[in-house]
Amino acid sequence: MTRTTYYTATTLDGFLADPDDSLAWLMRQDLDESGPQNYGAFIERIGALVMGSTTYEWVLAHLAESGEAWYYAQPTWVMTSRELPTLDGADVRFAKGAVVGVHDELRAAAGDKDVWVVGGGDLAGQFAEAGLLDDVIVSIAPVVLGAGRPLLPRRLDLRLEETARNGAFVTARYTVDGPLTEDRTG
Repeated sequence: MTRTTYYTATTLDGFLADPDDSLAWLMRQDLDESGPQNYGAFIERIGALVMGSTTYEWVLAHLAESGEAWYYAQPTWVMTSRELPTLDGADVRFAKGAVVGVHDELRAAAGDKDVWVVGGGDLAGQFAEAGLLDDVIVSIAPVVLGAGRPLLPRRLDLRLEETARNGAFVTARYTVDGPLTEDRTG
């Protein structure tokens, strides 16, 4: 069964990037590439990706700076309301509107593999609000930024399934139970 997963890294205080959208804090962390919750094992299970326009633009800028090629063999949807550049050799598709409208396409493209919500916490939150986000896998770095792009700016109930240490990171895998429910009678 195809699952939709938000796989990301965050600072201890819950930020994906600093206020300038820099990931310098992340790139300097010690990581065991074959350790728990590692990217290599994760990406093998992925059949399609979806990201927001800010993440896509960050990837394009990083590729231009490094001279590297597009990272993903899987088809990738970019949720955007504006015109963005394409990249030769990359299966990138642009979509706008509600994530519900693209989710069936993502699942169909993924086949018997999973869908990865890449990057932005707001996009992952949109999937969660629509009841389409199954899992959150997060690597928590020993860094505090104090401000920046939030991990997941929504009120959700999650169920912890697994934790481990990978280098400098504490990794955790959660199942998304749904919107946060609170007992307001007490």
